[in-house]
Amino acid sequence: MQQYETVIILTPLLSEDAAKEVIAKFSKILTDNGAEIIQEDNWGLRKLAYPIQKKSTGYYHLTEYKAPGELISKLEVELKRDERVVRFLTIALDKHAVAYNEKKRSGAFNKKPAAKTEEA
Repeated sequence: MQQYETVIILTPLLSEDAAKEVIAKFSKILTDNGAEIIQEDNWGLRKLAYPIQKKSTGYYHLTEYKAPGELISKLEVELKRDERVVRFLTIALDKHAVAYNEKKRSGAFNKKPAAKTEEA
């Protein structure tokens, strides 16, 4: 099974509960078809880089998962059919991206370096 990341941008007209419901729907599609969800990260309401469908903000959600390749096309068809989804992007992760994500999850990038003491 290959490891993937999917970023979904939902319309800003949704309430928080409705946005969570949409995300749960797509997570259920993944798990029902044999995918293993590794991490979900809700980025919340953010400003878009450019207007999409006359909207300047959107709810961002990132899902990292392991899945068979055939599942991606099924997921993308469902994402295209849902009118609450403004944009989405699915990326197949290579070994370097997987290693980077594991380090990021473990908090390796959040650790502050030890204070250096200068000797005179």
